[in-house]
Order: sequence, then structure tokens, then C-alpha cells
Amino acid sequence: MRTLDIANVGTFDVNLWTAGSGSPVLFLHGYERHPGGAPFLQRLARNHAVYAPEQPGYGTSTGFEHVQDIFDLVLFYRELVRSLGYERIDVVGHSTGGMVAAELAAVSPEIVGELVLVDAFGLWLDDQPAQDPFGAADEVKSAKWHDPAAIPNPEPTIFVPDPKDPHGEIFFQAQNLATATKFMWPIADRGLRRRLPYVRARSLVVNGASDGLVPPAYAKEFVRLIPQCELAVIDNAGHYPFIEQEDEFIATLEKFLSA
Repeated sequence: MRTLDIANVGTFDVNLWTAGSGSPVLFLHGYERHPGGAPFLQRLARNHAVYAPEQPGYGTSTGFEHVQDIFDLVLFYRELVRSLGYERIDVVGHSTGGMVAAELAAVSPEIVGELVLVDAFGLWLDDQPAQDPFGAADEVKSAKWHDPAAIPNPEPTIFVPDPKDPHGEIFFQAQNLATATKFMWPIADRGLRRRLPYVRARSLVVNGASDGLVPPAYAKEFVRLIPQCELAVIDNAGHYPFIEQEDEFIATLEKFLSA
């Protein structure tokens, strides 16, 4: 747990997963949960010092009462990076974490080295409406995964079960999704497209070819709007390419970060 006391804002106690050494990488998780020490993060930590905070309002991370809009969250992450002692850090954001990472790169370009957006929310295309991530469970499941039959059980998570609380995981997930609605309801569009042209970081957009929550057309729109941006579409993967196609995802990410 890492504590940040920000004057005239408040106190944040953040569950911060860290591992590895080397060039620093900040990983911002998606709308459902922090993946904990998932295999892809462990592999990323072989070559990098990885910092993966659990967003305020998720799990055991506190301080969400100080977050009124997405810019409050962006400024919090800027302070977190500074508290880690870095003037500049590579940022990898998945899902809603990608939306926040893109905002961070636009608002504070001086601290973002390389930017990687993985199946990132933040845009809306009227001619290609995507599946509602808060919709019917079966429809969301089908949209998230290329092969729903191969979903890992359990899915990677930072949640630690408590034998004395059999309903803990249900409340954990409900709390996370309630937090996510602040930035995703009714659609995950808070005007990011107007700010993407201000991103100065060399950028990579990674998208699962089968993602029904963030279809590849949205990835292409990110690439169109960000000045220095590449696109990598990973076949046989949905919203979680780092789970369904871990080897290809890590190879793609490392090739970009080491260029």
C-alpha cells in the first residue's frame, strides 16, 4: 500500500503491485479489476521495473471521494509517478486504463515516455456502436473474449479471498464496476478525441481483433488522432489480448518499448 497526501485534495492509500528492475513502466488496469501478478506482468517485469496501481475506488485502494472527474484521476497518477521518483515513465494502459493513460499523455506529456494503449476505451463511433460493458452478462462475455470456452478460471485478479467472507468477491466486483461507471456511463467518452492530438509520446495501439467492447475500428481512430502512433491488431484475441495471446502481446510490447 502506498499513501499519497496531496495538499488541499486529500489522502489516497493505493494498493501498488511492483516487480522487476530496469526501465520503468506504469501499468493502468481496466474497468473490471486489477489483474494482480498476472503472468504477462511477471514477464514484463523481467526487463522493466513495473508499477501497477489499483485505481482509487477499486478493491482496497482509497481516495475515490477526491475524484470528481477523469482529470482528477489523471492528476493523481501524475503525482503517483512523481512520488516514485521518476521524471519520465513509459505508460501501458488497458481498457479504461488506456483512456486514463491517453489523457495523462495529453495533459502531462513531460512525464510520459512511450505510450501503449491496449483495447482502450475513450472514444465513441456513432456508425460503429460497441457492446455495452454493463449489459447482459452473456453478451458481455461473448464480446470480451475471442473464445469464451477458454476463459481462465479464475481470471487474473488482485483480489485475495477471505474464507470468513464468502461473498467478498461479489462485493469486490460490484464496487469495481460501480467505480467504473463514473468514466464509462452511459458511454466511455469524456471528450478524449479533442485532446489526443496533443499527445507527444511515441505511441502504440494494441487491439484484439475479436474485441466487441472496443472493436478494431476504435483502435484505428486512436491511431488517426494521435500524431506518432502505430497499430498492432492481435488475432484470436478479444478485450484481453495479454491473456488470450500472451506470447504475441509480450513480443509486440517489448519490440515497441525497446525500439
